[in-house]
Amino acid sequence: MISIADLLSDPAILPAAHESATWPFEEARKLVERLKRTGRKSVLFETGYGPSGLPHIGTFGEVARTTMVRTAFRILTEDKIPTRLLAFSDDMDGMRKVPDNVPNREMLFDYLHKPLTRVPDPFGTHESFGHHNNAMLRRFLDTFGFDYEFASATDYYTSGKFDEILLRAAERYQALMDIMLPTLGEERQATYSCFLPISPTTGRVLYVPMKNVDGKKGEVTFTDEDGTDVTVPVTGGHVKLQWKPDFGARWAALGVDFEMYGKDHQPNTVVYDSICRALGGEAPEHFVYELFLDEKGQKISKSKGNGLTIDEWLTYASPESLALFMFSKPREAKKLYFDVIPRQVDDYLTFLEKFPKQEWKEKLGNPVFHIHGGHPPQAEVLNDTAGHSTTVNFAMLLNLVAVANSEDKQVVWGFLKRYAPSASAANHPTLDQLIGYALVYYRDFVRPGKVFHAPAQEEHQALSDLSQALAAHEGSTDSDALQAIVYEIGRAHFPDLSGKSKSPDGRPGVSQAWFSTLYRVLLGAERGPRFGSFIALYGVAETRALIAKGLEGALIADHAHFMANREGR
Repeated sequence: MISIADLLSDPAILPAAHESATWPFEEARKLVERLKRTGRKSVLFETGYGPSGLPHIGTFGEVARTTMVRTAFRILTEDKIPTRLLAFSDDMDGMRKVPDNVPNREMLFDYLHKPLTRVPDPFGTHESFGHHNNAMLRRFLDTFGFDYEFASATDYYTSGKFDEILLRAAERYQALMDIMLPTLGEERQATYSCFLPISPTTGRVLYVPMKNVDGKKGEVTFTDEDGTDVTVPVTGGHVKLQWKPDFGARWAALGVDFEMYGKDHQPNTVVYDSICRALGGEAPEHFVYELFLDEKGQKISKSKGNGLTIDEWLTYASPESLALFMFSKPREAKKLYFDVIPRQVDDYLTFLEKFPKQEWKEKLGNPVFHIHGGHPPQAEVLNDTAGHSTTVNFAMLLNLVAVANSEDKQVVWGFLKRYAPSASAANHPTLDQLIGYALVYYRDFVRPGKVFHAPAQEEHQALSDLSQALAAHEGSTDSDALQAIVYEIGRAHFPDLSGKSKSPDGRPGVSQAWFSTLYRVLLGAERGPRFGSFIALYGVAETRALIAKGLEGALIADHAHFMANREGR
């Protein structure tokens, strides 16, 4: 569990927390008011997971965001109210379609509409497909260090944990139907039932009307797939609830105080709440977040696999960068694809660097506070022998990897150690991990998209002058001094004549065309790093050699050769 006591040792945090406008504290304050109203002595947070497909980032997002609210609540209540987070898997749902992104798909078609925990695992590693997907979810949640309890619908339905609420649902069946039927079309109303029996003959989840519901005995009668009428108890895993009644019934059965879900559920909120109240429960506090979109703007689907998986994100970036993506603007629709990763990594590093210098009001608004439960690690910086320091971000590393022309971590470390001799993977573990991510991301996404440009006449002369000016600074790691040289050459060849930018002495500033020249000719990109910092890390001699290759067209030729080999030509 997160150490809230350490945070509360500073008396300035509580006033700031009660005034914080960040969404986790806003939601936490609603829970504080809820406890005043209900008199409850503990709080249960719940997240739901539908394991019909492989776990995706949205599932992780619910747990991460809920954890942020839980931490904010613990701070506001000075950690005096017990809290739990239950990650609930609806693994008793019938498999309604075979996912596109699993192996051995053909073996699953015979198991359509059977509970997911009775469908064979196409990966061959677990006792069922439901168990496999549950394990994938738990593996990541455990890796990230979430404090949660896992719950399986199959276990709760078959072990008796839901028996009381199921018997109550049978007793109040007509009240539940009165809630549900007005939400359905005429044709669906004729066959709808809150209960879904599990066929004793085929094992499938049946969407059939009930011929009788005996509230006193807790039994239902229906026509099975073989045409015979069957009576089964509503307890012991013989039936499950339709998904909308199941939502509200679970809240009532467990006493859930807080649950968030995607905007696609929002129209059903009144139904969920009404079902919960009809079964004697208090509807929880809700938080509705916007859905993630793929790069084409389409909703991400577990079965289609058109978004990033958890494992895919973690191939190219840290869990912290993913948590930042979840924290930022949860009520706005965001595209979730590979191109968003570098920005999330660098924004995380920027927030981390700012955190120690901030007052509590700013700290509580800093995403790293919520990502790390109030205890973010110290940002790693490189310090050279002259006392200059720099924070190496993902964008800078991608450019270093590009010019290093190597997939070896040690080559990149070689450049960094020349800037900061004491730097090493041992005392900069986060940076070492970042280098690994940069190497893989550059190989898969950046290098194939590089477009190197031949310099025009004025660009050629400016780059030649830059190389000559740098010659007198061989071995320098002073990024500010090197940046000043870059500016002077740029001002001489590409002055900003618009008057929008000026140097402190009143001279014209530098046109963006100069920096565009540096990036397009030397890095094959439209945007790039602060170039003085890049030279300090890469090396003056190496930068001059890079300029020479750019001027003679070698960078264009090298990239053309790479692309030809990549495409098998």
